[in-house]
Amino acid sequence: MGTSPTSVPMAGTSQAMAKAVTKIGLISDTHGLLRKEALEALRGSELILHAGDVGKPEILEELKKIAPVVAVRGNVDTEPWAKALPETAVAEVAAALIYVLHDVNALDLNPATSGFHIVVSGHSHKPGKTERDGVLYINPGSAGPRRFQLPVTVARLNLSRIPFEVEFVNLEVSATN
Repeated sequence: MGTSPTSVPMAGTSQAMAKAVTKIGLISDTHGLLRKEALEALRGSELILHAGDVGKPEILEELKKIAPVVAVRGNVDTEPWAKALPETAVAEVAAALIYVLHDVNALDLNPATSGFHIVVSGHSHKPGKTERDGVLYINPGSAGPRRFQLPVTVARLNLSRIPFEVEFVNLEVSATN
């Protein structure tokens, strides 16, 4: 894409406080639907990263009621309100530098040599985590309308332990409990 990442300051927090953040909620591909189960799963987060395909600005407003939000624009975010969202963002929290973008296939830098510890992306709707060259790649899956036979999920990232812990929350399972 050739765009440089946008470093997003933590709104209303000092740099020292931003460094203390260890509980991060990860969400992507809401496509205009913010389930109450997603809100419940993200409650307790100190920061929320939305990896694109937001769908409606109200989704970000609801998430901001839980914690500060860093969001990027996805391929369905074409309305005028979405133009304000960057294509990529950087969040510096705790001991981690996190790169956020919608489609990991559009990654136009080497996260390891650029100093990133974590890359968060969405787009594929497939929840998963993998590690390459010491960088943790996380896709929280899709939290919006069900697509194909894929689960409806969000993820919680805990930076208080090394290796970092990632927990995927199946929103359909939590809806029945």
